[in-house]
This record gives sequence, structure tokens and C-alpha cells, in this order.
Amino acid sequence: MLNKKYRFHSRGGVRYVYQKGKTVRSKEASLVFVPNERKFTRVAVVVSKKVEKTAVGRNRIRRRVYEVIRRNFEYLPKETDYIFVIFSKEIMTMPYSELEKMLGKLVNESKICYNKK
Repeated sequence: MLNKKYRFHSRGGVRYVYQKGKTVRSKEASLVFVPNERKFTRVAVVVSKKVEKTAVGRNRIRRRVYEVIRRNFEYLPKETDYIFVIFSKEIMTMPYSELEKMLGKLVNESKICYNKK
């Protein structure tokens, strides 16, 4: 699991990212991101009940995504808030390397959008 410092602690922060952030989408997930005033990056993973009805399944998806983020955390641009929104059940059974590529592609696209402003 990602260190507590790098996760969101209130809904206010998440709400701010949804309102002010830019979005990059793929077939399985989307990434909402916005620069922040802090000196570090914060990350959240959102999995809807529409994706998986059981809490066990949603938590499994969330844990898999957080693990990819944790292992590749140093490659995320600093001073940015990220929310990964998952809308495909396929992520639960997707091979780790494929999941890593898919999330990496989203982050790379966000860097391009971030530099355009």
C-alpha cells in the first residue's frame, strides 16, 4: 500500500481535483490530475459499484492499482494530485505487466497535457 502521506485524507481534496483537474482516458480507466501547492504527489483510486458489485472485488482492483503506483511512484511528476478512476472489471484479471503499461500510458499522456497548460 502507498504511504499514508501520499493518499487523500478528505473528500474536499478529491472534490477539488474533480472540479479543477484535467482528464485523460483509456478504455479501462481514466486519470484526473491537477497541480497542487504541496511539495509531494497525492494519489487516489476510485472503483465504482457499477464496475464490481462486491466490496471484495472492488478492493482487489484498488489494491492492484495501488501496487503498480507504489512500485512506479518515483516516475510520477511531483507536486500533482492524481485520481485513477477505474471503469473496467477486466483490471481484476489483467496481467500485472499489462496493467502497468496501461497506467503508465495514462501518466505519460497527463505529462503531455500538463506541459500544454
